[in-house]
Amino acid sequence: MDATPLDKQSLDRLKEKTARLSVLSNTCLVIMKFVVGFAIGSVSIISEAIHSSMDLIAAVIAFFSVRKSAEPPDAAHLFGHGKFEDISGLIEALLIFVAAILIIREALSKLLGEPVDHFTPELLIYGIAVMGISALVNWYVSQRLMKVAKQSESIALESDAWHLRTDVYTSVGVMVGLVLIKLTGIAIFDSLFALGVAVVIMKAAYDLTVRSFADLIDHSLPKEDNKRIEEIICEHASIYAGFHDLKTRRSGPEIFIEFHLVMPGALTVLVSHDLADHLESDLKTEYSRANITIHIEPCNEGCTRCGSFCTFYKKTNGINQPTKNI
Repeated sequence: MDATPLDKQSLDRLKEKTARLSVLSNTCLVIMKFVVGFAIGSVSIISEAIHSSMDLIAAVIAFFSVRKSAEPPDAAHLFGHGKFEDISGLIEALLIFVAAILIIREALSKLLGEPVDHFTPELLIYGIAVMGISALVNWYVSQRLMKVAKQSESIALESDAWHLRTDVYTSVGVMVGLVLIKLTGIAIFDSLFALGVAVVIMKAAYDLTVRSFADLIDHSLPKEDNKRIEEIICEHASIYAGFHDLKTRRSGPEIFIEFHLVMPGALTVLVSHDLADHLESDLKTEYSRANITIHIEPCNEGCTRCGSFCTFYKKTNGINQPTKNI
């Protein structure tokens, strides 16, 4: 049995709690990598610590963005603060690009002949242990982040989760490279794994950039969501004459829906208002964070724009001619 969906306030608290976990875990890992890296003199582990520092910056950005987006509308932001998450997601995606570029640069420099550090077997074991711990911790936290991100539709948490996924990939890559170096003595494995990881990272960064940018410019919701919204409206098609000008957009975790509802002219304002409230309630059952605006219009006798039942129903069933108005 599925768990009861959380309300907006509970989701906001869960998002902030999960973002705080990411900040704390990243802080501990950065300190651990720097301490071990300097202690054994490993440039590769110190470089990985710098990479993790970028993850920490991203986690801090995500934490403050989810807190800000949860604030209610005010006089200066009448539509809420949801776009703070979109801005956060875009910044974090760009940081992932930077991380990938740094990994490629480091890998190519080693492949092109830059001297490679040679460690004793004991030092390699320390490095392997640090990378293993980092990968496990970041995998757990990224799973938590991604679950809450999907549950709350938070682009900021999803971007933070991908940041940690990239750290998992790089940590595993470094760890596997160290193991192969220990077994074979061939240092090139480290660079080859790093290049493969960088390609995966850049693909994730590209997807996040596209999604964040689309929300910043008020892109419409996906076609399947718009179709589902139309279907919900059409469940009351026997009462109204038609609807048109459906517009949707996203702002962080919030979505906005507006459309014109054409009602028979003989109906009272009270009946029309009650139907609008009922439609709003039904839409919020599936889109709990929706902000809905419904404009009521009277239906004039002889109008050819819509019939006595849902225009979406007529379109999907091949009915082209309007029927008699209510």
